[in-house]
Amino acid sequence: MNELEKIINSIKGLDQIALKKAEERLDKLAKPIGSLGELEKIAIKLAGIFGNNEGSLEKALTIVMASDHGITEEGVSCAPQKITALQTLNILNNKAAINIISSRAKSDVKVVDIGIAEDIKHDKLIARKIRYGTDNFHKGPAMSMQEAIQAIKTGIEMVEEAYNRGYKLIGTGEMGIGNTSCSSAVLMAITGCTTEQAVGLGGGITQEAYNRKKMVIKEALDLNFTKINNNLQNKLNDINPYNEDIYSIVSKVGGLDLLGMTGCFIGAAYYRLPIVIDGFISAVAALTAYTIQPLTKEFMIASHFSAEAGYKKAIEAIGLEPMLNLKMRLGEGTGCPIAFTIIQTAADIINNMASFEEASIDSAQLVDIRA
Repeated sequence: MNELEKIINSIKGLDQIALKKAEERLDKLAKPIGSLGELEKIAIKLAGIFGNNEGSLEKALTIVMASDHGITEEGVSCAPQKITALQTLNILNNKAAINIISSRAKSDVKVVDIGIAEDIKHDKLIARKIRYGTDNFHKGPAMSMQEAIQAIKTGIEMVEEAYNRGYKLIGTGEMGIGNTSCSSAVLMAITGCTTEQAVGLGGGITQEAYNRKKMVIKEALDLNFTKINNNLQNKLNDINPYNEDIYSIVSKVGGLDLLGMTGCFIGAAYYRLPIVIDGFISAVAALTAYTIQPLTKEFMIASHFSAEAGYKKAIEAIGLEPMLNLKMRLGEGTGCPIAFTIIQTAADIINNMASFEEASIDSAQLVDIRA
């Protein structure tokens, strides 16, 4: 834990001087002030992350964490557990949705076996298996505290490797049957939201299975935690109704893929790289990282508004707004390469667009649309 704490405590916020310079630069470009909306906000954020407005963000990568979940024993998923391994191989063979979208965005995909329930072999697979899937958290803790910490460290290590290879933009993805259930449980434990707010259809389940899923997750939370009756605390922040340490929460009801992504968010903040949130599981991983170290939020960019129940609560708890609403709920990191192109465009604007002076335009005649 000491090594992890050192990384967490070393994280610094955005470069305030660079933020101001970026805003000044954008206001001098040959356009009405503020007319590029969210693209300008992204460009300013990028400057705060990197400390300048220079450099290409073309080298982008989505890190896909693959693992299995014991909660699938309870019949809460749309597919059997073996699909995790099969679909992971499909991603490794460049045939999945994340590959197709990433190819169009000219970005890369790396797949990490952080806890698949069986051994698979592929030249492109990054083997970091911590255990063969989590335990069924409807019967007890999903994993040990040590395993949870190891999963977070694995995510940090993946970002470190990406940083050393020159990647400037990171995305987060996952593959794991049952991972919406653990994500819903973590979300409920952190925020105190209801099953209706947190639990969705996942990959697509029947109404009967959906009702069972909500019941199983509620029972699992009651089994693993003791809810406190502290009305004052709930009024103050309406968060963490079980008064549990975040590491306790994720070890009891979390998933290895979720925690690997949590480590990615921490690692991105530590190595000062922008990191993109995909859908629901990714958002809960981001919320977990934010709960551990609030400054990680400053390096996060939300890609799309996931159609999965729980996403809205998770992203609002962090305080971010997604840039797109494509009604997607696939996972795999599919929202990230779509967002990469928008983020890269924002960087291109501030780096390459001409100023009024360079274009010989008198800016005094333009109206500030932000007024």
